[in-house]
Amino acid sequence: MNLPRLPFLPPYNFAGIEGKDSSLEKARFVVLPVPYEATTTYVPGTRRGPSAILEASRMMELYDEEIGKEISSFGIHTLPSLDTAAAGPEEMVGLVRDAVSWLVSMGKTVITLGGEHTITVGAVTAISPSCPELSVLHLDAHTDLRDTYQGSPFSHACCMRRVVESLPVTHVGIRSMSKEEAEFVEKSRSIIVYARDFLTGKKKIADVVAALTGKVYITIDMDVFDPSCVPAVGTPEPGGLGWYETNDILRAVAKEKEVVGFDVVELCPIPGDVSSDYLAARLIYKMIGYCSL
Repeated sequence: MNLPRLPFLPPYNFAGIEGKDSSLEKARFVVLPVPYEATTTYVPGTRRGPSAILEASRMMELYDEEIGKEISSFGIHTLPSLDTAAAGPEEMVGLVRDAVSWLVSMGKTVITLGGEHTITVGAVTAISPSCPELSVLHLDAHTDLRDTYQGSPFSHACCMRRVVESLPVTHVGIRSMSKEEAEFVEKSRSIIVYARDFLTGKKKIADVVAALTGKVYITIDMDVFDPSCVPAVGTPEPGGLGWYETNDILRAVAKEKEVVGFDVVELCPIPGDVSSDYLAARLIYKMIGYCSL
């Protein structure tokens, strides 16, 4: 049955895409919202991040002036939110792993929306078996390399410790860590690109690209941005990256490497201020475009 020609709002999916470009069968990219929040330690609210991103994305222009086309034409399907009601951190990792594994088996590039950073562990463990040379690009203000935090090895503060146990990780934008994490970095295979070194030119995009393998998973904690750009995070650390620096990194990595999946996490929406939500949505849309060039 055809709908009458009335001024309906865009569909409630990422970018408000209609028709075949949003179907699961045709889409190259699949958005998986995971509104999980259990181990947040400062400002709560990351569980509202995925829905805020989806809402903001429906207001974007589909044409991108940098890419030179409507990025939505590459095909983007949005799944319902993963149920997180009764899951503890370790169980949540397993649920995300199962969901991402299913999508990877279909040949999809999965974009996971958090929620807290714990979900990255599930996504990476789902993708790594089919990518033996996988490395991870981690954009964040914090290293997230504690072995345990508040009694859990699957706290958001431990997510990259679980990842680096099996994969090489390059951390970019770092400007806060504990003594324990600093000592671990000295003996681990983690590569740290501090925000100060990047912003002052001591470290360059070429250094980031060179540190990665041919296939890359990207995880973006929204507090990698300076709070002047993105105030809506749980722990807003001063001195972060800006919009153009971050996009330049992502474009260079996508050009030189094969990006096999990515996530955007730790958005903590502020009621009445949608600027951070909209930036997150645009960041995801840009990244889809970069991966499709």
